[in-house]
Amino acid sequence: MRKKLMAANWKMYKTPDQTREFFRDFLPLVEKHDRDEIAVCPPFVNVPAAVEAAKGSNIAVGAQNMYWEKEGAFTGEISTGMLLAVGCTHVIIGHSERRQYFGETDDTVNLKLKAALEAGLVPIVCVGEVLEEREAGLTEDVLRRQCLRAFHAISGKKAAKLVIAYEPVWAIGTGKTATPQLASEAHQVIRSEAGKALGEELAENLRILYGGSVKPENAKALMSEAEIDGALVGGASLDPKSFAAIVKY
Repeated sequence: MRKKLMAANWKMYKTPDQTREFFRDFLPLVEKHDRDEIAVCPPFVNVPAAVEAAKGSNIAVGAQNMYWEKEGAFTGEISTGMLLAVGCTHVIIGHSERRQYFGETDDTVNLKLKAALEAGLVPIVCVGEVLEEREAGLTEDVLRRQCLRAFHAISGKKAAKLVIAYEPVWAIGTGKTATPQLASEAHQVIRSEAGKALGEELAENLRILYGGSVKPENAKALMSEAEIDGALVGGASLDPKSFAAIVKY
């Protein structure tokens, strides 16, 4: 039985003070919740505040991005060593907004994934199709390509911590949500590709999250699908009550 991971992606929201306020209100709501793993991924400048606020709780803290080199003249970038030093345990890689606005590719996702696994972080690798690809019937092709490149030259043994997040781009922040059945079908494609690249045993244990307008109202239906192993939650994770309701679906 795969333990679900409920992860919050705060994107470019909140200050350190607002981060502390969130945890002050959120922690009592999920205090005894151990059915699922919970991770919060705030902006880089809020990570120390989040780590401090989450100390002694069951909440992990992750980053929203990273660079694959250990150090160097890479202005504005953050290394895995820096993330570990401030208390991060998870990192989101290849989110559709990084691909759309900042030129990330399947190949840079692969480089980041290798570096994250090498460092011992839990990488949450995002894959998913845009609306035009969905309407053209290309969803499976897109997912296979993204997985093929992401998993390139990665051994099954090293990939034990890997998490995938299926995020249909047309459902992110739009209020549209893939039906549980559509999401489940996409997860089956991803699991199949993982099996080919990383081995059947790893694929069977691989957690595949769903992301794309996850809300308290649809969380239960999505999480009841056997193929869906948790959620990567955007806007609805900014409010402590809302995110707690999703976690406790």
